[in-house]
Amino acid sequence: MFEAQTLHPIELSAEDKAVWRAMRASVPAFASPLLGPDFAQAIGAVRDDARVLVLKRHGRPFAFLAHHARPGGLARPIGATLSDYHALISGGRICGDQALAAGGLTAFRYHGLIDPHGVFEPAATLHDAFTVNLEGPVDAYLEGLRAASAKKFKNWRRLDHKLDRDVGPLRLVAPDWNEDSFEQLLAWKREQLRRTGGHDFLAAGWTRDLFDKLFASREGNFQGLMICLYAGDQLVAGHFGVREGEHYHPWIASVDPALAAYSPGQIFLTRAIAAMPDLGLARYDFGPGHDHYKRAYAPAETTVGGGLAAAATTAGVTALSMERLIQRAT
Repeated sequence: MFEAQTLHPIELSAEDKAVWRAMRASVPAFASPLLGPDFAQAIGAVRDDARVLVLKRHGRPFAFLAHHARPGGLARPIGATLSDYHALISGGRICGDQALAAGGLTAFRYHGLIDPHGVFEPAATLHDAFTVNLEGPVDAYLEGLRAASAKKFKNWRRLDHKLDRDVGPLRLVAPDWNEDSFEQLLAWKREQLRRTGGHDFLAAGWTRDLFDKLFASREGNFQGLMICLYAGDQLVAGHFGVREGEHYHPWIASVDPALAAYSPGQIFLTRAIAAMPDLGLARYDFGPGHDHYKRAYAPAETTVGGGLAAAATTAGVTALSMERLIQRAT
């Protein structure tokens, strides 16, 4: 048997956080910065509705599910829509439906589930996610990419030289603490989302609060990281996100739309990957989706799931049945 506690992330004990980190360290699939207690606490600092379900045996924690509780006991991943990855962090000794029931939850709606232990039933949908994993010299990694996509990289190298000649000498700044560049990246991203009809996740006040706090962080294993490419003094492109140790997960990927003809996003990625060793990075996580450009740079894939996990309760079974009816109807 086990006991369940539901806490705001700020209420996690030192033991809770230590056990959580140890579990992640022992399971490579849990390596993302978005799956740790630091991310949960960062979200908790800007959202009162952040919660962590902590399961314990004999008073010792052994499983964690960070989430937001919704009406009817529905749980959503903590930090959604920024939570590209989420998981029930455990040693594999628990069934997901029992964990949800113990926490008083009806169901868990997910879109980027990492589930190496098979805690939940198989996901309804699967998506590829892409990560640069440096296990050797970065030059060898980039040469392998060029060999696999020779025509693409030859064209991007040509555009790199052309941008350097036409606009100004190219230089990568990493990390970059320029506040004007930070604001410009966010503005470009919002403009892109409006232009393409995408969901403006930056419109939420808590998202901006989180980004501001992370951008201002300078110390510790968990902090914000911005990387920018300039042509002379002109900002060309950049990424902003969160890093934890050697692992970087950007949320914002922005380019100057006026320079679109130069493919600045591709020029940026080649240079950013080359800078990983100097930044102390071994993993550059592009997340799921948009594989048309990510695959050329990050052939290493992770499969994430989307769907609904139901609690082992009558309400949970009802929620799952309704979900399946909706899926059949669509």
